[in-house]
Amino acid sequence: MKHLLTGTLLACACASAATAQDITLGRFFGACEDAGNDTKASVGEACIIQSIINAADAEIEGVSIETLPTDWGNYYDQIKAAYAGGTPPDVHVMHRHRVPEFAGFGALAALTEDDLSGAGIDPADWTDSARDAVTYNGEIYGVPMDLHANLWHVNMDLMAEAGLVENGEPVLPSSPEELLEHARQLKEATGQNYLAADFAQFPIGVRLVLALMWQQGENIFSEDGTATIDNDAAQVAVETITQLFAEDLSNPQLNYADSQQSFLNGEAAVLVNGTWVVDFYTAEAAKEETGLDNYYAADFPTLFGEGATWADSHIWVIPSPVKQDAEKYSAALKVLAFINEHNVDWARTGHMAVRNSVLESDEYAALPHRTEYAGTADIARDTPPAENYGAIQDVLNRELQAIWLTDKPVDDALADANIEVQDLLDR
Repeated sequence: MKHLLTGTLLACACASAATAQDITLGRFFGACEDAGNDTKASVGEACIIQSIINAADAEIEGVSIETLPTDWGNYYDQIKAAYAGGTPPDVHVMHRHRVPEFAGFGALAALTEDDLSGAGIDPADWTDSARDAVTYNGEIYGVPMDLHANLWHVNMDLMAEAGLVENGEPVLPSSPEELLEHARQLKEATGQNYLAADFAQFPIGVRLVLALMWQQGENIFSEDGTATIDNDAAQVAVETITQLFAEDLSNPQLNYADSQQSFLNGEAAVLVNGTWVVDFYTAEAAKEETGLDNYYAADFPTLFGEGATWADSHIWVIPSPVKQDAEKYSAALKVLAFINEHNVDWARTGHMAVRNSVLESDEYAALPHRTEYAGTADIARDTPPAENYGAIQDVLNRELQAIWLTDKPVDDALADANIEVQDLLDR
């Protein structure tokens, strides 16, 4: 009987090993060596997402997940190289604006409603904007994870010192003229800069200009593929920012890390950055050694006719070759379902949830600062879909940086950007 039992156990073990699936996962968000698998305890994008992945690896039966090393700045180049070499990760993260590019050349698996529901994912629970984020030409190509957008991160102590706080909320400008007035007022009262942002490295400056153009009812290109950068709205948007540089009320030389440190040191009253840092700044403000003590996360203010701020979404996709292996495809869907199930945990970063059931939950409502930027989802904007959006953003970043870092005339920079973007749209 013992020999029979042993044989049965061995047979079961062999069957289990035969059906086990190793899933490779590609992501950005940065490194976190000690994330653990407690999805409620980790802090910051890198550690929160890795804790969710680690928990999935521990809890999904028959699935083992390996997180592949990738570099944040070159992520899409690495992913494209992996596709070209026939070795893409089995699941990977990407931005909404990249879907037309990757789905356009057949790289991504289309996920049917049956596929998703079979894995325990209910697309009917997604917000409308979340479903739009993963839809291209009528088909679903991923599982949404968030809506993220630019906010105004505010040092309330500096604002109070300048008389720019009312009823416990920051007084934010409602026009370019008022922006300059507030900035002068704060500089005079505190000696510190009014606004900081990454104008020298990543495209935070691009997103600022986009928001200010959208607020004037304009965009950088139209639905029919016509570049619309060289116009009065773009000129006004750029000059709204450069007026701060001209009076030493903001520093265009700061990159991402430097602008963030300036804010945390108490050297800038406002930092323009995304939802992804809300939990990090909350934690930093609680430290005695940090120059930021009283932190507020505000909606991007409306300086022109209509509210708007730059927004995008992180989504999870499966490469089309994976769908040819039924067992691996099933395992990949289980990983996506686990991440989808932990949407409220990811929202702890500061990102907005994409599941209606999460948005309506008490747990989500209790997250720090959530009510302060509750209006952001309503003003979230993006450009029309474009297969070359990554390259378009690079052009805009280069030309805008030429304006504020090398004094290139605004007219020349906008005209040059318009020509290059039109060339990209025509390809």
